[in-house]
Amino acid sequence: MDNTLLEEKSTLKFFLLVLLLSIPFWILGAMAVDLTKILPIKLPISALMTFCPLLAATILVYEQRKMLGVKELLELAFDFKKITDKKWYIPIVFVMPVIATLSYGYMKVTGGIIPEPQLSLLLVFIFFFVFFIGAIGEEIGWSGYIIDPLQNQYGAFKASMIVGFIWAIWHIIPYYQAHQTPIWIVWQCIGTVFLRTIMVWIFNNTNKSVFAMILFHTMINIGPN
Repeated sequence: MDNTLLEEKSTLKFFLLVLLLSIPFWILGAMAVDLTKILPIKLPISALMTFCPLLAATILVYEQRKMLGVKELLELAFDFKKITDKKWYIPIVFVMPVIATLSYGYMKVTGGIIPEPQLSLLLVFIFFFVFFIGAIGEEIGWSGYIIDPLQNQYGAFKASMIVGFIWAIWHIIPYYQAHQTPIWIVWQCIGTVFLRTIMVWIFNNTNKSVFAMILFHTMINIGPN
C-alpha cells in the first residue's frame, strides 16, 4: 500500500479516536456539577478531555509497535535535550506572557471591563504544574504523534492549519460549558489556529522537541489566569 495512503489513514484514525474519546467528557460536563463556580480556574469538567490526544496516540502506537513504541512516545514529554539552541526558550517562555500583557493593556486603554490580575506566586506554581500535566496530555498527541505525518503530506504551514483548526473545534464544547460568549469563542478559535502555526514553527526549529510544545502550551494556559 502507498505510504501516503497509510499516513492519511493514520491521521484520520487519530483525529476520529480523539473525538470519540472526548465525547464522554463532553457529556459529563453537561451533566455534572458546574466546576467553573467552584474552582479558581474557570474550567468545566469536560476539560479533562485534555488527555484524549495522549490516549489516542498511545492506542495507535501500541497497535503498531506494542509497549516499546508506547515507552518511546511517553519519553517525548521530556525530550528537552533536543533544544540545542537555547535562545529558542525565549519565544517558548515569553511569547504568551507578552501577548497577554499587550491584550490586557489594550483592554485597559479601550475601556474594556476586565478584573485586575490577582498575582500570587503560590498560585502561579500550582497553575503551572496543573497546566503542564494537561499540556503533556495534549502535546504528545498533537506534536509527538500527528504533526510529522501531516507535515510529510502537506508541509509545515498547511499541517499547522489543519491541527490548529481541529484543535480549535475540539475546544468549542468546553468553552461553551465554561459559559463563554459566542463572540469570545469565535475569537478564541481564531487565536488557537494562529498559535498552532507559531508552535509548529518553534517545533521545527527545536529539533522537533515535544517538551518545547508542552512548555509553550503551558504558558498559553497560564496567560489568561
